[in-house]
Amino acid sequence: MISKRFLVKRLLLLVPVLFGVATFVFAILHLSPGDPARVIAGQRASEEFVQQIRTELGLNDPIWVQYGRFLVEAVQLDFGQSYQIQQGQPVTEVLRFKLPVTLEMAIYGQLFGILLGIPAGLLGAIKQDAISDHLTRIGALTGISVPIYWSGPLVILLFAQVLGWFPASGRIASEFSIRPITGVITFDTLIQGNFAAFQSAATHLLLPSLVIGIYSMALISRMMRSSMLEVIRQDYMRTARAKGQGSKITVLKHGFRNALIPVITVVGIQFGTLLGGAVLTETVFGIPGIGVMLVEAIQVGDYPIVQGTVLTFAFLFTMVNLVVDITYSYLDPRIQQ
Repeated sequence: MISKRFLVKRLLLLVPVLFGVATFVFAILHLSPGDPARVIAGQRASEEFVQQIRTELGLNDPIWVQYGRFLVEAVQLDFGQSYQIQQGQPVTEVLRFKLPVTLEMAIYGQLFGILLGIPAGLLGAIKQDAISDHLTRIGALTGISVPIYWSGPLVILLFAQVLGWFPASGRIASEFSIRPITGVITFDTLIQGNFAAFQSAATHLLLPSLVIGIYSMALISRMMRSSMLEVIRQDYMRTARAKGQGSKITVLKHGFRNALIPVITVVGIQFGTLLGGAVLTETVFGIPGIGVMLVEAIQVGDYPIVQGTVLTFAFLFTMVNLVVDITYSYLDPRIQQ
C-alpha cells in the first residue's frame, strides 16, 4: 500500500524540477542569436514594422518582466502562438496534434524493450555462461552499439524493400481516412471500428517501434541479467533452495521482484531517451511527430514551439519518474521510510 505522504512528497518535488527546466529553456532561447520579431516580420520588413511586432510581443520589456510573464503563462499552459511552423496557431493546439504521434511510437518501443529485454536478461542470469547467455549478451551489446540512423535504413531495406513484409514510411495507408479522436492512430482506428485501418496502422508502426525499442531492450536485458545474478547469490535464495523449493519457483517467486527494482530505473530513464530518439526515428520513417517539428522549429527560430515542446518533454519525463518512484515503493515498501 502506497502512503499518501509519500505520494504528496514526490509530487511536490516535481515543482522545482519543472521550474528549473522552464528557467533553463527561457535563458537559452533569450541568449541565443536571432530576433523573433524579425522572424515573424520577414527579412525584408521595415524596421518600424519589426519594432511594432516587438512591442506587441512584449520583447521590449525588461528581461525579468518577460521571465515572470513566461512563468505565469506556462503554469496556465499558454505557450503563445507559433511564429513559423503553423503561424498564428496556439502552441498547445499544435502540440495536441503532434504529441500523440511521438508518444504512441515511444510507448510501443518501450513495450518492445520490456517484453524482449526482461526475458532475455532472466534467461542469461539463469543459464549463466551457456550458449543462450552468450547470444543474449551479444544481442544486447549490438543493440546498444548500433545507432538509429544506421539500424533504421537497414531495417527498411530488409523488411520493406527486400522482403516486402512491412511499409517503409508513414503511419497508415493512404486509402484510409481516420478521424482523429485521441491522436493515437491505433486507438482511433479501434474506436471507430475500422479493423482494416488498425491492421494498416499497426504494420506501419511495427518497424519504427522495433527500431526505437532495440536500444531500450539492450539496456534492460543487461540490467536484468546483472541484477538477477546479484539476487541469486543472496542468502535467502540459497535458503529457499535448501528447503527443497525448485529453482524456477525460487527465482520467479523470491528473486524476480527484488531484481526488478534497478530495472525499473532503466525503464524510466529510457522513456526520456526514446522521446529524444524519436527525432531520428521520425525522420528515417517519415512520421510527422513532435521530434521532427522540434528540429524544424529550432532551424526557423520558432521559439514558442521550442519552449512548449521542451517543457512538455520535461513534464512527461518527471511524470514517468513519479511512476517509477511509486513502483519502487510497491516493490519494496521500505523505500517509503
